[in-house]
Amino acid sequence: MHACATSTTSVFNAAAAVELGNVNTAYCLLADRCSNGPHTIWPNPKGPGGEVLSENWNMDNMAGDPSTGLGMIVTAETIAKENGFTKEEADELTLRRYEQYAESLKDDRAFQKRYMMPIEVPVSKRETKVLEADEGVSQTSREALNRLKPTTEGGIVSFGSQTHPADGNAGIIVTTKENAARLSTNPSIPIQVISYGYSRVEKAKMPAAPVPAVKMALERAGLTVHDMTAIKNHNPFIVNDMFLAKELGIDAMNVNNYGSSLVFGHPQGPTVGRLLIEAIEETVEKGGGYALATGCAAGDNGAAIIVKVG
Repeated sequence: MHACATSTTSVFNAAAAVELGNVNTAYCLLADRCSNGPHTIWPNPKGPGGEVLSENWNMDNMAGDPSTGLGMIVTAETIAKENGFTKEEADELTLRRYEQYAESLKDDRAFQKRYMMPIEVPVSKRETKVLEADEGVSQTSREALNRLKPTTEGGIVSFGSQTHPADGNAGIIVTTKENAARLSTNPSIPIQVISYGYSRVEKAKMPAAPVPAVKMALERAGLTVHDMTAIKNHNPFIVNDMFLAKELGIDAMNVNNYGSSLVFGHPQGPTVGRLLIEAIEETVEKGGGYALATGCAAGDNGAAIIVKVG
């Protein structure tokens, strides 16, 4: 629906529908498969001998935004160059993101188990596997990151400081205050959608897009970024976090506690949904307050959502 901002926009639309009385309860079911597909193949009407055309929707769009023809990595390097970011800074912040994710794995994944449930996946008529935790997460170190060369000439982003295509799903129920109290596992902690922001920036400057979206959401809520208890930012490239922190005047080391899409992967549709859920859980852990979840979407736009916890 809205690329990587699908979750943000879905929750906002659901909240608006509930607020207007159009629905009593909405379930935002967010799922995506980016690790392998989708692929389309069709006959070339002008091709001789049954020649076919093919398209890899995910990888082709990553390699070239349809509106500009430029790859997503180009958008990251453009912002990095304009702001004077260095590979050393990128590696240091990337290492911090892996350390934050490791916090969610402590005590037998205690933090993750607050919102992540095992599912059974049938792989054949005779075999069913149980998926309990993230798969495909790499291990890294300061030395390993320092050894990796940038993926583009003169750039700062290496394979270590960008995300990877992944599959995933998330679900978020949006309903009335009364119904939420009935459905919640802890009715004493109300969670309310406060505001939403959306923005577009210059083409091929994707990492910059969340900033005006965040500012719009904050203004609509009558809050400042320093009122936020938890902040989550979708980071297909570490440059996204570097720019967000610079423009908002916050410490990048304290954003994305307990994990981010840079580490656990990039399934587009549910990505910010998971980040929002984690932001809520972190805010609950800290005694309540405001949680902000934001992120870019494709080549030049972004969205942000603020919720009140408690």
